[in-house]
Amino acid sequence: MRRGENIYKRKDGRWEGRYKKGYKPNRQIKYGYIYGRTFNDVRTKLYSMKAYYLTQQELYGDACIPLEEWGMTWLKDIQQEVKPATYSSYDYKLKKYVFPYIGETYLNELTEETGKHLIQLWRTMGLEVSTMQVILRITAQCLTAAKQKNYLKENPFLSLKLPKKPKKTIRSLNKREQRKLEKVALAEKNQTGIPTYLALHTGLRIGEIAALRWKDIDFERNMITVNHTYQRVALGIGEQKTQLLIGSTKTESGTRSVPMGQALKKNLLKHRRKSKGNYVFSTKGHPMEPRLLTYHFHRIRKKCGLEEIHFHQLRHTFATRCLEAQSDILSVSALLGHNSTKLTLDTYADSMTEQRVEVIYRMEAAVS
Repeated sequence: MRRGENIYKRKDGRWEGRYKKGYKPNRQIKYGYIYGRTFNDVRTKLYSMKAYYLTQQELYGDACIPLEEWGMTWLKDIQQEVKPATYSSYDYKLKKYVFPYIGETYLNELTEETGKHLIQLWRTMGLEVSTMQVILRITAQCLTAAKQKNYLKENPFLSLKLPKKPKKTIRSLNKREQRKLEKVALAEKNQTGIPTYLALHTGLRIGEIAALRWKDIDFERNMITVNHTYQRVALGIGEQKTQLLIGSTKTESGTRSVPMGQALKKNLLKHRRKSKGNYVFSTKGHPMEPRLLTYHFHRIRKKCGLEEIHFHQLRHTFATRCLEAQSDILSVSALLGHNSTKLTLDTYADSMTEQRVEVIYRMEAAVS
């Protein structure tokens, strides 16, 4: 039995109302249903749902595609366009932090409130603000791609705000600590301390050091070319969980040339005489894995009594020494491979305090 307005009398005696939620990927209509004991109960609820979905379609489109279904399609589309490490990161973060919580939500049902709820879940999970920023950026990219396909009218996640990221002071080694670390590193057997020494004198990232080849070092011009990185990438395919891959540097600005000082040149030449293969640091002809470089570093820093120091702080130490030497921020940014001087300024603002004080002293001397 039917009494208009898409309201039907069911065989079990209940009334059923049907409303259009939107369209499936094949453009078939996706319906929603309301049930009640009386015709008027269903009609009241049905008007409300029709009005809600009419508004949703006006604001966000009519695509009734679950976010997870679209997200997997998007990941497949971009797989050949991004680096394996980037794809692995996108895949992992969406599957761990997004799809389990809102993956069943249709694209045209996603709202700013959906995003706020997701962020609150991340906070209860104890995620760092920096991690939340990355996940939100990936999810927003996924939804922007849906908009470009006309599955969405607007991206509801673009206006989301994250809690302010607490500023962390980057701990760089002081000059005494650096001298001690260099001394111990250079005294290591089999020259396993050279990567630590190299990081302190060039600011190279650990993956960039692992991928460094002898042909990247020009001993005539005293220049090191950085254009590759070596890292372990999560796969999650069958029994093989990870894979080591050599790829291009993190960003276009990451490809750079770093001058080589005389002390570093001397130690690298000494290392080359004993080296075998194309890579500066290798095992059995293959690049030395970053975690093995890390293992050697931690053994060295423990000998120096340095606690809670990680390899990346060698890069910060290099930047700090450059700034202490009155280097201009543009040059330091280029040496580090940053894509903007703003990143360098934001990261090393505290390291420049002494320079600012010196500027004031020089200014006062000039006008007195």
